[in-house]
Amino acid sequence: MTPTTITRVHARRVWDSRGRPTVEAEIRLASGVVGRGIAPAGASRGSREAIDLRDGGTRHGGFDVAQAVANVRGPIARAIYGMDALDQTDIDAKMIELDATPNMATLGGNATVAVSLAVAQAAALAHDMPLWQYVAGDEPVSLPLPEVQIFGGGAHAGRRIDIQDLMVMPVGAWSFDDALTMVAEIYRAAGTLMQEQGKLAGVADEGGWWPAFASNEEALQMTVRAIERAGCHPGGDAAISLDIAASEFGRDGRYTLALDQRELDSDGLSELLLDWIEHYPIVSIEDPFAEDDRDAWIAFTRAARHRVQIIGDDYLTTSAQRVTEAAADAACNAVLIKINQAGTLTEARAALDAGKAAGFGTIVSARSGESEDTAIAHLAVGWNAGQLKVGSFARSERMAKWNEVLRIEDAMGSDARFTGAAVLPPRK
Repeated sequence: MTPTTITRVHARRVWDSRGRPTVEAEIRLASGVVGRGIAPAGASRGSREAIDLRDGGTRHGGFDVAQAVANVRGPIARAIYGMDALDQTDIDAKMIELDATPNMATLGGNATVAVSLAVAQAAALAHDMPLWQYVAGDEPVSLPLPEVQIFGGGAHAGRRIDIQDLMVMPVGAWSFDDALTMVAEIYRAAGTLMQEQGKLAGVADEGGWWPAFASNEEALQMTVRAIERAGCHPGGDAAISLDIAASEFGRDGRYTLALDQRELDSDGLSELLLDWIEHYPIVSIEDPFAEDDRDAWIAFTRAARHRVQIIGDDYLTTSAQRVTEAAADAACNAVLIKINQAGTLTEARAALDAGKAAGFGTIVSARSGESEDTAIAHLAVGWNAGQLKVGSFARSERMAKWNEVLRIEDAMGSDARFTGAAVLPPRK
């Protein structure tokens, strides 16, 4: 037995940022080191992502995780007991083999991702290293460009507007600290503008302001005004990023914009987005079409790839195979990495590596149901992803992650490298 041998695997039910149950896994090593990981949960979910195993029934609205917790304590614990925590790939492969389904339907992706995170944390602690340094190995790293929600919509805000997230990216920042300072002013300015217009109605799931707007385009206009009110130049200092989450309101090539009382086909939605790109300082668009609208993705990317970053989330669901296929189709030029979509760190890293191999932008992302777990801040740095998306600039489950990157930047000292807008795909 080595000091990094797994000697105990445990799990418990804890609570996420929406007050729903989720899984926390705990891995103890022979040395006495303990690593923990908490599974996040999404609201808008791709149909091909790992299953978030819930108990159903009436308890906790059907969201309880007793079976997922039991799966960690039982079959997963028996399978990985005695393995070396340094063998992350083998441990993750053992869980994948044990589950034996393409989407973790047996064990639950929430069970496996919590264990996978806990193993990585234990291994890093055994090396007396922060997680980012452990996963980086000898590879160079940079601090990520943040993508921060100002207004929440879609499934994150009772579908008050159709666009799921209106975010800013501080493309003119010269350090991560400077980037967050800029975002803080923009977020505050947006709240002030909402208050002045009598539209301030609290915050959405991820901490962005609740979108009390008459149209989707008004939300864009207000985001630009917030950037200007903060004393920043739209497009130069801070630019706009959109998460359309079109699978939430699109089916069979038809898209219903409920707020605008419009129904569009794929070409019509493409024209609308291209018009927005022309008139607003937009540098990134996520899930512009539904996950099954492949031809629309390809056509839009052909038209817009030299103007904006086009991110696949529901379309790619953190799958290396789907990233490779999308690259061959030229269907997008960036991939969102959500570890619980894949179910293990190994699979998430494979999707990120596939994105880099294709020349894609890579963005490590949180979910709308989050916790105090800060692992993704470390993964964004250690995997040298270049971009990080964790929600808004409010609520402690979000701020914990932004603050963790600040700590990493501070610890790096003169070695800290922030490349800012250079991480975005080339534009013409």
